[in-house]
Amino acid sequence: MNILISNTSEKPIYQQIFEQISAQILKGELQGGYSLPPIRQAAVELQVSIITVKKAWEELERSGLIYTVTGKGCFITELSAEEMIQKRHETVLKQMESDIAYYRSFGLRLEEVIELLRTVYE
Repeated sequence: MNILISNTSEKPIYQQIFEQISAQILKGELQGGYSLPPIRQAAVELQVSIITVKKAWEELERSGLIYTVTGKGCFITELSAEEMIQKRHETVLKQMESDIAYYRSFGLRLEEVIELLRTVYE
């Protein structure tokens, strides 16, 4: 598990952690059954508060990407290839909804957004 925290990002730290672990799970870098470090240990390693890590873990669990076994810890959920694709699409669509709202606030038309996206993607 590799996580980089940016203190200058507009995103809250718990969200940065959530997004990076989610991406690692959905790209297959973290396999089903993998044990996440305990919240306290992760907080020390990342140099953030326990509450921040707990919030990220809760978000991962709400998303169905991890599950908790009382007294044993948190583990990556075993997902089929189809479930991985579905979760990946759900995650991307959620982010796109937020991004599109931001672009609309500038009055950008769909064609402009697509052209900008194409430029950045390439």
